[in-house]
Amino acid sequence: MSHPGHTGLPHPLPGAIGLSHLSAYDWEAADGVCGGSPHLHLVCTEAYVVTGGRGAVQTLSPDGYRDIPLEAGSIAWFTPGTVHRMVQGGDLRVTVLMQNSGLPEAGDAVFTFPPEVLADPGRYAAAAALPPGTGPETATAARRRRDLAVEGYLGLREALMAGDNGPYLEFQRAAARLVRDKVPTWQALWREGALATAQRTGAQLDALATGDPSYLAGATAHEAAPTRLGGFGMCGRRDEYALPGTTLPYRGE
Repeated sequence: MSHPGHTGLPHPLPGAIGLSHLSAYDWEAADGVCGGSPHLHLVCTEAYVVTGGRGAVQTLSPDGYRDIPLEAGSIAWFTPGTVHRMVQGGDLRVTVLMQNSGLPEAGDAVFTFPPEVLADPGRYAAAAALPPGTGPETATAARRRRDLAVEGYLGLREALMAGDNGPYLEFQRAAARLVRDKVPTWQALWREGALATAQRTGAQLDALATGDPSYLAGATAHEAAPTRLGGFGMCGRRDEYALPGTTLPYRGE
């Protein structure tokens, strides 16, 4: 790294995280619960910072099924491999902090579709895709995608609660197979984002250890506003930012 203030991307958020705001879907699913599309991330930890309303996040992981209450001021986070489903309880609003900005939008997130869909990459891609924009056609497709993810999720949850973790582990394996070809792209995003940010901190510490604060000459402030309101995310309507390192799903529309 040529300079302690240098990074592979201009002006990333702290830690090169991703940021969005969500209003949880209020569509009722097959089990009578209103909420989002269950999914997992392969390499990203995700955090919910609840800014209003109430609800829950349902999770499936090696420690079983959990239903974590969400209310204003609460925080919940889940590590890679944890299936999570945001549940609407009443005007739930969440700020999402995402490790490794850009990776989820580049395919790190995998829906809990039924096994026969996960086994066919073409069929999976078609089921996961949404039409561009934020109109009724996109809303219909997003709800259909949510319902398909809930269908697979309910089977995983039933088996896990009965003490059978086989379907959950097979879903993780299927997700890994689906994303394998995308890993080189993720590695590039990680190197330019999260890794470069950590290396920059190391260079700054090295400079300070020698008594050289000259990198602080580049100190400044930045600002941003959402670049699209009400997009259709996995868990709900999403306000998104075009920030460095983020590959927004609507880019190029």
